[in-house]
Amino acid sequence: MVQYMDNNSGFNQWNRINTNNKKPSKLSGFLGWMIMFLLAWWLIGLFFRPQVSQTDVSSPIAIEQTSVKKRNINSENVNLDVAGLRISNIELNKHKKDSASNERVLLLNNDNNFVEIGFISKDIQTPNINTNWEMKSGEMHWDNPNVHFARVLSIDGYVITVSDTIKNKTNHEITVAPYMQIVDKADQKSSAAVEAGGVVYANSKLDYINWNQLNKKSFAYSSVNASFGFAEQYWETIASIDAKDQTISVKKNGDLYIAQTNVAPIKIAPKSSMEIKTYLFAGPRQSDVLNVASKNIPGIEKTMDYGWFWFFAQPMLWMINWLYALVGNYGVAIILMTLILRILIWPLTRKSYVSTMAMQKMQPELQRVQKLYANDKARLQMEMMRVYQTHKTSPMSGCLPMLIQIPIFFALYKALLISVPMRSARFLWISDLAAMDPYFILPILMGLTMWLQQYLQTPKQTNSNPNDIAASTQRVMKWMPVLFTVMFAWMPAGLVLYWTVSNLFGILQMCIIKKTTK
Repeated sequence: MVQYMDNNSGFNQWNRINTNNKKPSKLSGFLGWMIMFLLAWWLIGLFFRPQVSQTDVSSPIAIEQTSVKKRNINSENVNLDVAGLRISNIELNKHKKDSASNERVLLLNNDNNFVEIGFISKDIQTPNINTNWEMKSGEMHWDNPNVHFARVLSIDGYVITVSDTIKNKTNHEITVAPYMQIVDKADQKSSAAVEAGGVVYANSKLDYINWNQLNKKSFAYSSVNASFGFAEQYWETIASIDAKDQTISVKKNGDLYIAQTNVAPIKIAPKSSMEIKTYLFAGPRQSDVLNVASKNIPGIEKTMDYGWFWFFAQPMLWMINWLYALVGNYGVAIILMTLILRILIWPLTRKSYVSTMAMQKMQPELQRVQKLYANDKARLQMEMMRVYQTHKTSPMSGCLPMLIQIPIFFALYKALLISVPMRSARFLWISDLAAMDPYFILPILMGLTMWLQQYLQTPKQTNSNPNDIAASTQRVMKWMPVLFTVMFAWMPAGLVLYWTVSNLFGILQMCIIKKTTK
């Protein structure tokens, strides 16, 4: 980034003109409109957030431990424990806890963390958390004198489907209200810069409720087609009941966080049955996995947090995964993606370098104009613009590559943070490309390449005048590699790898352009 801000860059040429004439420049106008646009974007997003209300919703469902004995259910992707109405200890078979451990990722991993699916009724007795169900051919059955409950639990990928059949054996109509709640702890340390906390999809809108918000108040929603749950940086537990007229609440209870839904009472005619399906997703936040789950859980595919620059982050993450499929290593994939991006913006970068060299060449003429018309501000700006036109360059041309790389940088940063495969990806001495380099080797290499790139492009400063803006800027820019090295030391290693390779490519590109351009 800093290679475009040397003594003869468009930025510093603009500074000189702006110092001599207080008339707003095109660049300042552009930046002003950009800031206004971003502010308006933020305000619009705030205004159109899903309608929520602070409430003292109190759960009618007990949170105490159950006395029902657990039984284990295994599948290709997940293993889990079932104890009557509750599901817990969901183990993800294909994902390790970290790169240095053989332990698998475990969601809802103790007696206080669980998913509970049950029913409330004023007409009949319903099974509670301590009810012992009878097992018949893999199905759960429970009877009272008036109603028969049958439950079938199946797993497809990372989606757990609970099918409940309620048979009314009486001669009169009964009403049953399904409910579901997820009780979990907050894994706030692992969320980094990714949206984490409560997640509610209601009325075709997705709402994130972070842990700090839940610490202060409760939230309630009403919807006819909804999903809800909790999301961490890499994993999430999202549920949905296939029923209409739901009231969803998300709140904190002691040290635990509770997301629950209560469905409006459902009428079951005499001597008839009703089937109600509940879906629970417990797995990684990966777009391909979530797209499959969205067939049963509405809005879950929207829980991928690509950030503000989603239009860059989404294709970049796809490109990295595609390149990984070709080369088998995420570090190499990031290097190849960096080269592809730099080649794509080659024309703009070349134009910037040529413009910079032209500005270096016309420095004597610019200095002569500045001295000659120092007391005539309007004439000074007109003559400087004439010099730019003569040399066929513009103060803005040196800023374009920098402006393009800013959204790419933030998009890649977000892509690395949300990529589940990247969390344990190895490259050379690095065991996790989504975490910082433990030996700080990459940040140091990045700082050295940035300094070399700046050194090769920045001409020697002959003006020792301390009041000269260009000279002062150049002195400040010399410290940028040090500042960036410190900043990048704690950033994901994959991001530092991208910036280092980008610097190396820029150095090579500059040498080629210098040799081929007069």
